[in-house]
Amino acid sequence: MESLLKEKLTKHLEDTGMLSKVQHGFCRGRSCLTKLLETFEDWTTAIDHGYGIDVIYLDYCKAFDTVWHSGLYTKLVGYGIDGKVLTWLKSFQQGRKMRVEVRGEHSDWVSVTSGVPQGSVLGPLLFLVFVNDIPEWIRTSVKMFADDTKLWTRISTLEDSHVLQDDLDKLMCWSDKWKLGFNPQKCKTMHIGHSVNTEYKMTTQGKVWKLEETKEERDLGVIVTNNLKPSQQCTKATSKARSILGWIKRQFGSLSKDEFLILYRTYVRPHMEFCIQAWSTKRHQLLGKCPVQGNEDGSWTQRRSL
Repeated sequence: MESLLKEKLTKHLEDTGMLSKVQHGFCRGRSCLTKLLETFEDWTTAIDHGYGIDVIYLDYCKAFDTVWHSGLYTKLVGYGIDGKVLTWLKSFQQGRKMRVEVRGEHSDWVSVTSGVPQGSVLGPLLFLVFVNDIPEWIRTSVKMFADDTKLWTRISTLEDSHVLQDDLDKLMCWSDKWKLGFNPQKCKTMHIGHSVNTEYKMTTQGKVWKLEETKEERDLGVIVTNNLKPSQQCTKATSKARSILGWIKRQFGSLSKDEFLILYRTYVRPHMEFCIQAWSTKRHQLLGKCPVQGNEDGSWTQRRSL
């Protein structure tokens, strides 16, 4: 039933153009790769034109667990989802309880009054609906992958950073209105292509937090640095590949070429190829050859050049 309803709701949102184009999570035709490609394209274009970039990486506080039910229903109605479908969705959300089990001991049952059911088919789509209006609150650029959100703007004058700070303040207003909080201790800022030490602040629950500046951030599994060079990501990918190759060698010892290729393609290559279209324009340098050398006795030797 969830799958049938998700299919109809997704079609309704896509056909009416209501689902934001900056959202890449759980959307047909969009993925981690499309988000990274669009982001890097915008950043490199800005740098080519002589601009710097300030990026703010945002982090929600228990995003999927704190979705405000009444606010979600209000947004569903605003997107034309009402009647029996809305009644079914309310019934799907309400009346749920949870408890914790540790070594056969159970806590008391507690009513679940917020959030979307994690592990469900409809949960991710309901979350997308809840955060779908965020781009309408801001003027700078934004990309989202479910609860993964980042803002950025081109920097040519000090006033440009003020615009980004204004958008950050507006997001705090959105957070207060819809009761989905950000964790300022995990939100970070990165300066790309310039050295102006601009500080950004978040005000939440009456307290002002200065955002931590970072020179390296993991973005959807890809390491992004403030010089946009892929060296850190290459190091990470090759290190993981070597680790798994060592594990295969320890576990299996002697393998035929065909047997090894099955393991290599299943466990090694995915780590080296993950979103490689976005972070490496010379993929043949990393993947041009299988990083093993076959021996006459059927064993194999790892090439250190990887």
